[in-house]
Amino acid sequence: MICRIDELKNKQVVCVKNGCVLGLVSDIELDTQSGSLTSIVIFGRFKFLGLLGKEDDIIIPWDDIKVIGEETVLVNTEPPLFLSEKNKR
Repeated sequence: MICRIDELKNKQVVCVKNGCVLGLVSDIELDTQSGSLTSIVIFGRFKFLGLLGKEDDIIIPWDDIKVIGEETVLVNTEPPLFLSEKNKR
């Protein structure tokens, strides 16, 4: 499957370890020397309408990406602590 960067953006990212939705693909990181994609970035969520800043960005290495589908990206990575605690409730 060939996928353009524009098509990759805004796909939902799901962790296969626990089914947690990490967010939407917001950006990518490229290695300009080799021209290869090194990771995808999910921008951190705003805290309390943005008044209290935002959570850290989630950076997922390319090696942790398992499947890129039509609407979702499945990754095998440890979800951030703040997302893991939300799922326990």
